[in-house]
Amino acid sequence: MSIVPIILCGGSGTRLWPLSRKSFPKQFTQILGETTLFQEAVLRLSKSDLDIGDPVIITNADFRFIVSEQLAAKGITPDRLIIEPAPRNTAPAVLAAALHVAKTDPDTVVLVCPADHLIPDHMAFLETLAVARVAALDGQLVTFGIKPDRPETGYGYLKLSTDAPASGHATPLAGFVEKPDLVTAQSMIKSGDYLWNSGIFMFQAKTIIAAFKSHAPVLFDLVSQSLEAAQPDLNFLRLAPAPWTELEDISLDFAVMEKADNLSVVAYDKEWSDLGDWDAVWRQSETDTDGVATSQNAMAIDCTNTLLRSDGRDLEVVGIGLTNIVAIAMNDAVLIADKDRAQDVKIAVDALKKRKAKQATQLPVDFRPWGWFENLVVGPRFQVKRIHVNPGAALSLQSHHHRSEHWIVVEGTAKITIDETVKLISENESVYIPLGATHRLENPGKVAMVLIEVQTGSYLGEDDIIRYEDLYARMSDEDTDAQP
Repeated sequence: MSIVPIILCGGSGTRLWPLSRKSFPKQFTQILGETTLFQEAVLRLSKSDLDIGDPVIITNADFRFIVSEQLAAKGITPDRLIIEPAPRNTAPAVLAAALHVAKTDPDTVVLVCPADHLIPDHMAFLETLAVARVAALDGQLVTFGIKPDRPETGYGYLKLSTDAPASGHATPLAGFVEKPDLVTAQSMIKSGDYLWNSGIFMFQAKTIIAAFKSHAPVLFDLVSQSLEAAQPDLNFLRLAPAPWTELEDISLDFAVMEKADNLSVVAYDKEWSDLGDWDAVWRQSETDTDGVATSQNAMAIDCTNTLLRSDGRDLEVVGIGLTNIVAIAMNDAVLIADKDRAQDVKIAVDALKKRKAKQATQLPVDFRPWGWFENLVVGPRFQVKRIHVNPGAALSLQSHHHRSEHWIVVEGTAKITIDETVKLISENESVYIPLGATHRLENPGKVAMVLIEVQTGSYLGEDDIIRYEDLYARMSDEDTDAQP
């Protein structure tokens, strides 16, 4: 019996701000190395003797092309990509994926994995999956518990009905405990009766579907309706929005797991982290003898237990005499915090949202299915962008009411359509797009194409766009806002 992973790939992007943001949450960023957490989540399950099937990946419209591009970069072409119409937490997402799997075989064992966890020991994790599968085939709803090494207040806990098992054994689960305060966490760790709740689950598709029918029938009905009315969209399956938007925002734990009586837990005692804040990143980083972790463009002088990171282009970060500090610098935002207050970063993000600061949710680089762009200079009646187009990719055929554009190619070769004219322009060449002209930008080559775009006009918003044709089917209203 193969295991089908369900990889949850949403996220609000607040806990590792400013590196992670709503427009590009942490699972897509390179936090610890050259591979993103999302790529790692797929790769650790793609090469195994455990008979693991192709994953079902559930994400939202904003991330669907990021998902495809990051998988393609690792030579993976998934055929089961589900798009949620709106974020509704983990319970609806898990049920939609389980129902989708059950259409083929309701006996299938599914593994629910968040896309943003760090699990360095892949073989140990796969061995734990083999143990959990036995319990899942016995009709259990299996959760994975992490053996705690400290009184952590940022995690929920699992209360064991017996003594904590060694890795390789399933045990009945007594219940779930919400994130405790420090004193309670210390007491729980001392008792030895608790594990961290990893948010990873395993069960047969038919078992979790039955649990939803029993404990969350309204949710079951709405998700079923949304899946039945789902429509194909390129290589994605887009769930129907009308039933979905009526759903309660609720986690799998609250909707089903805490109400069920067929619960088991398998303990995992190797290294694991959800990288839930910058203190967790510091714990997983390579540090010197003073406990200091620095990125490539960061330097520490007489610092201890500190994380210094620069993710800005040509931006140097220097710390002097710092203790227990996190300093994260981007081109458009800087975070400086006591490491013990790392979980309070979300307070800062909420405050920035109230000020309507774009840094709260948007990265300076805006990713698109064809590549990315960034604003370099913005002024009255003009702005300058750098546009990066992937090999073989193309922007939509479009026009603008209020602006004209000048394109200067600085890398590669561009194929340009302006009304009825089609031509190639190479590095150091330029072209002018008059206001109102129908135009398209393509990269016909095998290397990336980069150009500088100068926009001039009375209105420069990204919603000034009329789209006529698009390779990525972005013709609906939800796909056209701010998307060139």
